[in-house]
Amino acid sequence: MKSPLIAMRDDRTSLLEILGRVSSEDDLLAEVAILTEQTSGANSCNYFILDHADALVLRGSNVAPELCNRFRVGKGKGISGVVVQSGEPLFLNSGVEDHPKYVHFPGIDECKYEAIAVIPLQITDQPLFGVVALKWVEPRSFSSRCKATLIKQANYVSATIKGFEKAYNAGAQMNRLGALSEVAKIITSSPYLEEILQLLVNLTAQQFNYKVCTVRLLDEERQELVLRATQAPAKAYQRKRAIKLGESIAGKAIAENRPIIVPDVAIEDDYIGHDLAAEQGLKSMICIPLSLQEKPVGVISCYTAEVHDFGDDEIAALETLAKQAAFAIEHAKLQVRDTLMQEMHHRVKNNLQQVASLMRLQLRHGQYKSLEEALNDTLARILAIASVHDLLSREDLDHVDIRSIVESLVQHQLRSLILPDKTINFKICGDYVKLNMNQGTQVALVINELILNSVEHGFHRANEGDVHITIEEREGDVSLWVSNNGDQLPAGFDPAIYSHLGLQIVENLTGALGGKFKLNNILGWTVAEVKFPIITSE
Repeated sequence: MKSPLIAMRDDRTSLLEILGRVSSEDDLLAEVAILTEQTSGANSCNYFILDHADALVLRGSNVAPELCNRFRVGKGKGISGVVVQSGEPLFLNSGVEDHPKYVHFPGIDECKYEAIAVIPLQITDQPLFGVVALKWVEPRSFSSRCKATLIKQANYVSATIKGFEKAYNAGAQMNRLGALSEVAKIITSSPYLEEILQLLVNLTAQQFNYKVCTVRLLDEERQELVLRATQAPAKAYQRKRAIKLGESIAGKAIAENRPIIVPDVAIEDDYIGHDLAAEQGLKSMICIPLSLQEKPVGVISCYTAEVHDFGDDEIAALETLAKQAAFAIEHAKLQVRDTLMQEMHHRVKNNLQQVASLMRLQLRHGQYKSLEEALNDTLARILAIASVHDLLSREDLDHVDIRSIVESLVQHQLRSLILPDKTINFKICGDYVKLNMNQGTQVALVINELILNSVEHGFHRANEGDVHITIEEREGDVSLWVSNNGDQLPAGFDPAIYSHLGLQIVENLTGALGGKFKLNNILGWTVAEVKFPIITSE
């Protein structure tokens, strides 16, 4: 070890040089650990900084740099914990591993150490914020002068860390204000909801250096938060399920209308999706509610790759951004509604033309025994289209949910078309899948025909049974199954040869959707399957 005066002089000079070249606190602590080891003559130098839970996190090390930000010492544990609690430095000349509070840490303590010096990191009149732990493999005598030198060196380092932190936070605040201004300006300039949400997650992640950013919007009818945008590349992340308001961190943020911070999602019991978070390397998380005049709109969730302390200025910036985003989202919805009103007469015209085409098919087919039967089929097809318009006015303005379409059509069947002597039970299950209006109208007609086919042909002789309707979405493809356990298909039935008007409509519309249609007997059930790709834009 150099003489105390030379060591202190070199230490101060080197600290200034380090400050001139580092760009983050982690870089600063990494270089300071090496510098301290060199000037003190210690064999091991580890800098531990207190986190929000008063645990000591390894932030700088000359022996195990790969464990920085990954290794923690619990509150009050080890000799370092003793120093944190007492606030006084501790020096042991020898036999450190025999000390009752000494804890051996695999990966860090690969040598057998004899002497140790653990010194608090703090500046005058402010709380202790960490410790530096120095170890020697040989016994040594800590003179009063040597102790004073090590303490002064620790004080210089403490002042350097806090000075850098203050300057960095000031710069970060300016950066965040700039980022906030940039993101807010861009998202408020777009009139399209999907574009706003995607811009919001992309720009927030980029400007604030988050690994993953997501937006969930509130489905008020189901009281669920539905994932609508994320910049995460993993497809598994993009398919995360909807969550109820009463569950998970995002649900809590909405329910309490305040930001919720999770220091480490891997160990948070209320967090949903630990496996995916571990796979994506996610650590800290903040959920900010999106609300407009106290009305909840959704939540934006931001994740970091390392354990991160979200500072007050960062939280304030995100809250301001969330308010801007909520306003932009509601404004976009109003614009979409206005645009739809302007275009509605075109859509009504197109749908009336579709009804006219269907009626011409009925006239050419000529299979009806009575006018009432023909009118009932026509009525059902018109109501299928009407259900899409009804849902459009109540749901997402420009998107409709398949399951909601099915529920509406089944209710109409139960009210109007099932004969009194028939007992048919309907069961609907599967995913909630959003479609744009054009695709939603075609799918509504397909489902309507399949339900009609199940009721009319599946229960022509049978008087009771079940109709099951299942919806499944996988990697951008939707599969629909309409199954009944009534009358079986005739042996050798070929839809291409023996199909009636309803099945011809299904075949034509499925082809227009870019999909495929199959009809088979499976284990005593007649199963109609339609599979098609989701079109993400009109």
